[in-house]
Amino acid sequence: MLSPTAATIRLFLHVLGAAVWVGGQLVLGALVPVLRGHPGAAESGLLRGVARAYNRIAWPAFAIVFVTGLWNLTAIELGSTDTPFQVTVFVHVALAVLSATFAVIHIIGQSKLAMALGGAFGLLGALGALLVGVLLRTGA
Repeated sequence: MLSPTAATIRLFLHVLGAAVWVGGQLVLGALVPVLRGHPGAAESGLLRGVARAYNRIAWPAFAIVFVTGLWNLTAIELGSTDTPFQVTVFVHVALAVLSATFAVIHIIGQSKLAMALGGAFGLLGALGALLVGVLLRTGA
């Protein structure tokens, strides 16, 4: 069996955090219509409770993504990479920041529009960051 290295652990933690952040958003998006249709859901605060429970694991997962992302950047000499790689790193980071920003808008939004746009754009940013992250890793 191959032995894990610090790079292996770093990548594992980064992917794990991203899986929780992105995958959780996809799962919640699929569950929202079901939860809204549950009898007494509005009165019981069922949807809000589920969202809060997800936030308790989503934000620590995002923190892991952030920390391991910084760790990833320290593991390469970004200045010695070519411009397309540097631009791709910038786009990856920008999409991750946009995902978190829109997630915050979704959480603090007072209107249905703010919550809907925050959730939708937060997920799109997360999916984009995931795709660009895979692009960075595979070098395709």
